[in-house]
Amino acid sequence: MSSILIVDDQPGMRRTLEILLRKAGFEAIAVESGEEVVKLLPDIKPEIVITDLKMEPLSGIDVLRQIKEQAPETAVIIMTAYGTIESAVEAMRLGAFDYITKPFKSNEIILKVQKALEKTALVSEVERLRRQADPLYGAHPLIAESPAMKAVLERVKKIAMTPLTVLITGETGTGKTQIARAIHYSSPAAKGRFVPINVAAVPEPLLESELFGHEKGAFTGAIRSRRGLFEEAHQGTLFLDEIGTLSANLQSKLLGVLQDREIRRVGANRPIAVDVRVIAATNTDLEAAVARGEFRRDLFYRLNVARIHMPPLRERRQDIAPFVRYFLSSLSQRMGKNYEMTPQALDLLLKYDYPGNVRELQNALEWAVAVAPSPMLRPEDLPEPIRASQQNETASSRPQAPCTLDEHEKQLIIDTIARCQGNLAEAARILNIGRTTLWRKMREYGIGKN
Repeated sequence: MSSILIVDDQPGMRRTLEILLRKAGFEAIAVESGEEVVKLLPDIKPEIVITDLKMEPLSGIDVLRQIKEQAPETAVIIMTAYGTIESAVEAMRLGAFDYITKPFKSNEIILKVQKALEKTALVSEVERLRRQADPLYGAHPLIAESPAMKAVLERVKKIAMTPLTVLITGETGTGKTQIARAIHYSSPAAKGRFVPINVAAVPEPLLESELFGHEKGAFTGAIRSRRGLFEEAHQGTLFLDEIGTLSANLQSKLLGVLQDREIRRVGANRPIAVDVRVIAATNTDLEAAVARGEFRRDLFYRLNVARIHMPPLRERRQDIAPFVRYFLSSLSQRMGKNYEMTPQALDLLLKYDYPGNVRELQNALEWAVAVAPSPMLRPEDLPEPIRASQQNETASSRPQAPCTLDEHEKQLIIDTIARCQGNLAEAARILNIGRTTLWRKMREYGIGKN
């Protein structure tokens, strides 16, 4: 439902417009002054503001300027009397969508509102297409040279055209947010907003209000009503990252939203219907969390309707070189230099296991660009863990001096005792032998003697 904010210091006009617009199917809120508009803008984000021109102390022109600073995507319609049309024309020059002269007929204002909504919808669509086409929108692009990622993208295409709730799993840094965006922008919900939130990053006392909104006076500091992210994502997609960290209380509330398709603001008495596609992501094992009683089983099944697993970068090595090319191209544009990489440096990157996945690869290249003495990146410019991994691999590949079975067993016992910090009972358990046997072998091999 489209939201419209009405501003007029005449109670009769406010009430008339509010009733008229609600009957026409719009969500209308009326206020009596420009000061109230300025206070409400950060919270309600209306699609249209209809404001009277002659008001004090903030005039309609003042309100227009504030809107263009804080919410430039909001369309403004100016109401004016016949004697102040020149001021209305000035408002158009400053960015107002249109003006209407009082008195006006009901169908006139409805027609102007509909045209304003068409314009805002067009602007939103252009922005959506721009974001889709812009490879820099998001942390990194979706690269799929490997069979594993090609399979993921095929699954994304199928799931995107359904309204199903999606659970994305995978290690940190694999690109779960990019997959969520791809689902949204490839789906019928793309006409709405993609609203992401990392639930682990928001303190528990604030998260309920962040998700569901609150009413004025619901708690200390709630000086005005506020829409939550579910309302912001109405007819779009809400992406809940790190869903495994959600508290038991909010797990219950989220389950209710998924079941009933309505939310209740903190401190509110009535529910609000929402049409939102939910995509959740986690880097933890939710099934194990369910088994431990840390995550609701019924919520897990509600989220796990369609699942996509993001493979780690070490399982999609064909994608490493394309990522390197992309990140170096982006860094070259940003830094004004043409960065390249020696074959030896690229070979190090291709062989590394990336516990931090794509994010670690991006950080490694940014580090290399920062420390390299020239635009040609060499092995010594890469972070130490990547260089060290190659050194360890080289050392392990060297031919070892042959050893007897007894020597091998002796070294295994020494290493196990050291790993257990001298705890012989634990070492015996790991070696799968009795403690008496362990003591006997230690005497035979002279282990523990100074």
